[in-house]
Amino acid sequence: MYVGRDMTELSMMPKNDWEDSELAFFHHSLQQIAPYLNAEGQTIYREILAEIEQRGGLNNKEATYTNGTRTSYD
Repeated sequence: MYVGRDMTELSMMPKNDWEDSELAFFHHSLQQIAPYLNAEGQTIYREILAEIEQRGGLNNKEATYTNGTRTSYD
């Protein structure tokens, strides 16, 4: 279950201020409904993708004892 800021709050912030978990969650959510998004939704999704690419992806470089290599948004 996602525990974090909702899209209303995040939409008022630049994407570079979003946390990795927020990018991961909304990327996954919008990816699931991509065929049904209107023009504004598609623009938001593209901006999220651009921010993820700018950060070099969402995977951690190394796994640790407490974290794997994938960003978790649970």
